[in-house]
Amino acid sequence: MSLVKVNELSVRPWNSAGARRVRLKLPNLQETPTIDYDKLKWLCGIEGLKGRNDKKSTDEAHMVFMDSYKDIFVKKPKKVGFPIHTEKRSEQHKTSLESLTHNATGKTSSIDKTVPRKEYPIDGLTYDIRDYLPLLHKQRKSEDPDTIRAENIKTLRRLAKKLPFERTADDNDTMFNILQTFPFFKENIPENVLKELCVIAVLETWKDQSFTVFGNTGLHLILKGTVTPLTQPYLNKGTEEDQNLRTPTPLIINEPEEFLTVGDCFGTLQKVEGRDQSSKVYSVMTKDSHCEFLKIPSSRYARVIEQIHQRENTEKINLLLSCGQYKLWPTQPLEKVASLIEWIKYPPNTVLVSEGYQAPFMGFIKLGYCHVLRMVEVMQALPNGKREKRSKQVVIGKLGPSDSFAELSVLLNEQITCSIVTETKVELGIIRPNRLQELDEVTIQLFKQSNTRTFGDLTKNKIQEEYVQQELKREWNEFKHSIVMDVINSRGIRPGYGKWAK
Repeated sequence: MSLVKVNELSVRPWNSAGARRVRLKLPNLQETPTIDYDKLKWLCGIEGLKGRNDKKSTDEAHMVFMDSYKDIFVKKPKKVGFPIHTEKRSEQHKTSLESLTHNATGKTSSIDKTVPRKEYPIDGLTYDIRDYLPLLHKQRKSEDPDTIRAENIKTLRRLAKKLPFERTADDNDTMFNILQTFPFFKENIPENVLKELCVIAVLETWKDQSFTVFGNTGLHLILKGTVTPLTQPYLNKGTEEDQNLRTPTPLIINEPEEFLTVGDCFGTLQKVEGRDQSSKVYSVMTKDSHCEFLKIPSSRYARVIEQIHQRENTEKINLLLSCGQYKLWPTQPLEKVASLIEWIKYPPNTVLVSEGYQAPFMGFIKLGYCHVLRMVEVMQALPNGKREKRSKQVVIGKLGPSDSFAELSVLLNEQITCSIVTETKVELGIIRPNRLQELDEVTIQLFKQSNTRTFGDLTKNKIQEEYVQQELKREWNEFKHSIVMDVINSRGIRPGYGKWAK
């Protein structure tokens, strides 16, 4: 190593500008790699390596170790295919740093420092105020109706700018919830229909003033701008007056000009028969530039209604076919009966049919369970030692999905022999007696031949035996409970108090 003389170095004046800019090379800062400890354990356990027993490693073990030691570091995944969104890219980067075995010790990455976020709403009771602060922050919203309406309109505009096939299920649900806040949609369109209409809704934009917007092409909700109606009425609400327009073009004459603003509706869902789409029925004229409307086309509305009816009819036919007595029925009678079914829901502990009375409807259970009860006369011992007859109800059976009841009671106008009470929330299809007049004689005869009385084959002796068995079971359960309580209370133990408190 040769020495450099001092006089050979270039001397700079002490006040030079370059003397103050001292450049020092910093080492490259890299994150500590994440180690896969399973592979490290396997690597250290290679036979032939130097250790307590072997003073020197073999050549084969040395070569295997040198070829495999890089595998103990978790590699970052390669970026293949289309670019990943920012959120997914960050999540992928975090998960790639985590050890494959989750047994890494020490702070090897930023993941170890992160605290898992809690899910809301909080099911468990905690005493940490930090768990409840996010809920309070989420509720800090304005309760001003005008502010809420403006935010809803803004959200509708953002979602409507997407094409129908670009909107997700969450987008359609958000649009449905917002449209329900408008009186016209809530009062005139059923919820199941409105959900389907949110899928086909599109955005319509008119950039110039004094343009005629033909309302016969569909229902329009104003999202931006102002319009004035050219006809009266300008909105079809589904009433008979709106459907039977007498004049070909009911123009507004000698009346003060009316304006429709953001949140108002015009047009029709059902196309007016005998009128062209370019007719002025339900039409308006734009008063501002760049008007935006949320439009539900009337042509697609008819298709949606037809699909909903077909879906409901198929669901009703499948419900009938799930009942054993209707599996061999021809298609035509099944379709006739399915057209008479109405959907209805009942909460638990609701009496559907009472024993000794005519059933109010035929029932076909879709979801839920019901108890079948019969009245029985029993001898009951009184506190004074006497015995007397009393009527009590006993559970003789249970009805569930794909079961039906009360067909013959409705067809023959006779009293039903049992009571039916809902055990859980029940959804069922029903046929009311006044709708049976729409059936032909062949279908009615099929009903009579295919059905039997609901639990009508039970004799009084069987019902008495069932009642005795249930009473013995109840008394046995009460006896066991009393013995257990006596044992617990004999030592002064009271569940729910002291150290036995939960």
